[in-house]
Amino acid sequence: MARMRKKADLPTKICVQCGKPFAWRKKWERVWDEVRYCSDRCRAEAKRAPVRAAQD
Repeated sequence: MARMRKKADLPTKICVQCGKPFAWRKKWERVWDEVRYCSDRCRAEAKRAPVRAAQD
């Protein structure tokens, strides 16, 4: 059985929409390089409006 990893040891990225950091998730294991948004909400907002994070 594999040992558990601490959340601090997982890779992180910065959300393109909100600019907040988010951590790796098991469901993103195969597509981690393609993940750009921290949540469905940020992905939906990115489609509706231009990026605000660059202005803040």
